[in-house]
Amino acid sequence: MEDVLIVGAGPVGLMLACELSLAGARPIVLEKRAEASELPKANGLGGQIVDVLDHRGLLDRFSAGSPFSGRAPGFPFGAVPLRFDGIDDIPLRLLLIQQPRLERLLAERARELGVEIRRGSEVRDLAQDEEGVTLDTGDGPIRARYVVGCDGARSVVRERAGIAFPGTTEAEGLLFGHFKADIKVFESLEGEGLEPGWNRRPNGRVLLTSLQDGVLIAGVRAPGAFTGEEVSLADFRAAVRDVLGVDVPLGEPIWMSSTVAQGRLAERYRAGRVFLAGDAAHLFPAGGSALNVGMTDAVNLGWKLAAVLRGRVRETLLDTYEPERRAIGERTLLHSRAQSAIDRAEGEDGEALRELLGEVFAFAEPARHLAMLLHDSGIRYGSDGGAVVGRFVPDLVLAGGGRVAELMRAARPVLLDLGGGAGSAALLGDDWIDVVRARCDDPPADTLLIRPDGYVAWAGADGIEEAARDWFGLATAR
Repeated sequence: MEDVLIVGAGPVGLMLACELSLAGARPIVLEKRAEASELPKANGLGGQIVDVLDHRGLLDRFSAGSPFSGRAPGFPFGAVPLRFDGIDDIPLRLLLIQQPRLERLLAERARELGVEIRRGSEVRDLAQDEEGVTLDTGDGPIRARYVVGCDGARSVVRERAGIAFPGTTEAEGLLFGHFKADIKVFESLEGEGLEPGWNRRPNGRVLLTSLQDGVLIAGVRAPGAFTGEEVSLADFRAAVRDVLGVDVPLGEPIWMSSTVAQGRLAERYRAGRVFLAGDAAHLFPAGGSALNVGMTDAVNLGWKLAAVLRGRVRETLLDTYEPERRAIGERTLLHSRAQSAIDRAEGEDGEALRELLGEVFAFAEPARHLAMLLHDSGIRYGSDGGAVVGRFVPDLVLAGGGRVAELMRAARPVLLDLGGGAGSAALLGDDWIDVVRARCDDPPADTLLIRPDGYVAWAGADGIEEAARDWFGLATAR
């Protein structure tokens, strides 16, 4: 019997495979596509996942050649821009990387860690019992102790596990594509009052922008926009013309797609030995948060599954996955729906709403609050143990020039003694926890117990032994 079967070799499934393998489990990734997709469905990462890549020592590798990697200078919230100039403590980081490259790099990393990726293996059904889960694939049945569905919005795993997917579908359709075009296309359209970005008209909105030379990114949002499975260049041009009233020289298409925005949250993230992560668990109608939330789902689940599989902790640890990640999903669905509503509002009322919100968002506190929401740092796991507990560990600069992020490379728990936890550290003599003694300016606590996913399990010497038992199943002395 296999340890874990991951269904879906997108960014979420590949990230989960890396995390499981780092923590000592043996995952197999099943992907129905025979070849990796070359469609740049996403153009970058934003939020906490960028910090996680830093924790795993992957950020330099993933950002090589990127047009931008670093602290966000601003970000759109619906149709209202956020500007972070002059606000020093904005957590939101961005990494511009197209999805095909992201998937290639994650697949490379997974293979380095010994992960098997089986392409052309389509899951048709599943059945589970008290001991494991059997997947019915085109290659025959395969069995594992656990299965994780990372197979997207139309998840077969979710459907076969009997998990409902309630939510809403918007009336507007979205066409999106990349085209080979001379960027001077913008100059040719100046007389039409068009600008880079979203251009709003009574019949809808058209996006015209570029992230690299020679490639025009175009999108159309409009009620009743074409939403078939296949999009032709004629369809795309007609939709643009219907909104703008003029033809736009889009150029030769690189890829095109059509969709309808949805806001959905799975009724459960777990059914017995079956878990959901990424788009299989949630869909967001706006805001570009899907990869951030999905990939951090994987980081939360990976170390817990591996710890259970290796017999380090009781299976009840897995009960923490849904409440922690569902809270993130709910909050992200809330602000992405708000963004969608801001964007959809039409006429003079819509313009007034966006203008007034633009004035409010120009103040530091609203901008900081929204940046934290977009980053995922506005939500805390649990409520006990002090202000830093349940939050992603701050990247403290340690004496000698090291950083906390550098302590997290191996995806193991870390007991960080910053001046007051040496006695407790001596009791935690288990080889799973890395004990590090260091100093830094203005430490948030004298001792931090950090989970493999980067969240603080406990802070301060008092109570840290109990927290270690709860999270890592340790006896306090050996």
